[in-house]
Amino acid sequence: MTSTFTDHSKTLFLSPQDVAGIVSRQGIAATLHGMANYIHEDFLRWQAFDKSSRLAAHSADGVIELMPIADADTYTFKYVNGHPKNTSRGLSTVMAFGVLADVATGLPLMISELTLTTAMRTAATSAVAARALARPDSRVMALIGNGAQSEFQALAFHHLVGIDEIRLYDIDSRATAKLMRNLQNNSDCATLRLVVCSSIADAVRGSDIVTTVTADKTNATIITADMLTPGMHINGVGGDCPGKTEIHPDVLRAAKVFVEYEPQTRIEGDLQHLPADFGVTELWQVLSGQQSGRDNERQITMFDSVGFAIEDFSALRYVNDLGQSLRLGSGVSLIPQLTDPKDLYQMIKPARVLALAA
Repeated sequence: MTSTFTDHSKTLFLSPQDVAGIVSRQGIAATLHGMANYIHEDFLRWQAFDKSSRLAAHSADGVIELMPIADADTYTFKYVNGHPKNTSRGLSTVMAFGVLADVATGLPLMISELTLTTAMRTAATSAVAARALARPDSRVMALIGNGAQSEFQALAFHHLVGIDEIRLYDIDSRATAKLMRNLQNNSDCATLRLVVCSSIADAVRGSDIVTTVTADKTNATIITADMLTPGMHINGVGGDCPGKTEIHPDVLRAAKVFVEYEPQTRIEGDLQHLPADFGVTELWQVLSGQQSGRDNERQITMFDSVGFAIEDFSALRYVNDLGQSLRLGSGVSLIPQLTDPKDLYQMIKPARVLALAA
């Protein structure tokens, strides 16, 4: 991919408002569809990427991570944090930005917000996996955890998977009320039925798909094996670092489990509770037809999603392409502009030296 932002003295900068502008101009359904398509395309090119697990700095209250990846032409990385206590300080639990650069020169072509974008790419990835793994006739989903990313999960499953009823539960009733306000009377989901439930078990009961997207940094067991029914698909999104899980190990034992990048998921996902020889399938293998997804209508499937750098690569490609085609964003000066590339000192030469040189 080659950027069309041709002023190499500037790096294209996409602010949160610019990314919101992309959604405003296209609509959320089209934006999620487009991002899902980019993600699917890049998963099909899995072998073309130089991949590694993300680099994490853990603290008592959260984690800060770097997520790098590259193909032969383009390098990207994402800076992202996860601090569940941030909301009490007026900050988002997850905050992120990312860079897209040219491999041939190292030139940073774009820097973008990725907080809003991450919520959309995570939801789009969930939908890509569900289309490959859930029963095609799935129409009811339980959404456990109704925080900052929940609306995007709801919209992605409605528009991309065909879910028409979502059963909601959060230990914080204010989070559920927030989600209801955001999605009710919204033209993007006019035919989506939202049902507030009194417990996790109540929400899961009768659901074809169960999505968990909670934030607490703890080894939780939100979904247990007694809640499972034949043919269910579990979309585990919230367990994404060591010591942070949502799903009881017996659920994984009862399911056919799919992951993004196995070395990372074994450390960070709900898979961290199980031995190293517990068998899983990487999602790219299913999307490319190299491995089967769901084997029958009664099989329980689980996508143990922790988020992987290829999804951010896709998201950065997507917002870069859309930002340029819609003429959004601005240029920022990150790289010195030198008359002689071997003379960096020229930028700080004293004025008298410059005058003598002239």
